[in-house]
Amino acid sequence: MLITSATNAHIKNIISLKEKSKVRKSTGLFTVEGIKMFLEVPRDELKEIYVSESFEKENKDSLKGYSYNIVSDNIFKKISDTVTPQGVLAIVKQKKYTVEDIIEKRNKNGSCIVVLDRLQDPGNLGTIVRTGEGAGISGIIMSSDCADIYNPKVIRSTMGSIFRVPFAISHNLPEDIDKLKQGGITTYAAHLKGDLYHNGVFNRDVALLIGNEARGLSQEVSQKADRLIKIPMEGKVESLNAAIATAILMYEAKAVRDKIQ
Repeated sequence: MLITSATNAHIKNIISLKEKSKVRKSTGLFTVEGIKMFLEVPRDELKEIYVSESFEKENKDSLKGYSYNIVSDNIFKKISDTVTPQGVLAIVKQKKYTVEDIIEKRNKNGSCIVVLDRLQDPGNLGTIVRTGEGAGISGIIMSSDCADIYNPKVIRSTMGSIFRVPFAISHNLPEDIDKLKQGGITTYAAHLKGDLYHNGVFNRDVALLIGNEARGLSQEVSQKADRLIKIPMEGKVESLNAAIATAILMYEAKAVRDKIQ
């Protein structure tokens, strides 16, 4: 099928999925764009594939075994987030994890779970997911008022890690932090009033509590932490970007796990 109209139902659906969080939540679907991201999607999670006329002509061999819709080049530009579209877009099924799933996925040799409280910047969220994979975290738990993890900006900045790092949405973060603690996980809150952390401060199984970019952790969440910690600073810098701070702490936790192993 060749789609040549911007009023086509498929095109309208794609635009809604890209622009509206409510539509993504109600349908359980999201979009990915670009050849790298498309190839990262597990086959059983693909729902629909759309390619531009130019892409289809140049990549027929790569598309063998896939069922797809062809979109005229000018219409594909309307559904693309980039100035120079690569010509491939997919609608993908969302994965559903629970907090219990994240806890159960812990590594026997030690684990790190990242807990996000009201994180708002899509770029930060995507970077944390991507860096988290590199640091070997077990998963992410995020409050329901964090940025939508299926926002196209988040998806793009994960560079494919979205398909490999388990994450769960929490509707009661303090209660879910209690579940972590009951599971033998020590909780550390990144907090301006915390103690300066030092090498070896982390236990084998840890959860890192990371707060909103401007306001930090809510009081009810920070009160649940076993320990408040902060990253040492030089000069007049008071704090770091949320994604950078999280990356530092994730790799500190990894260093402890690596020593134990």
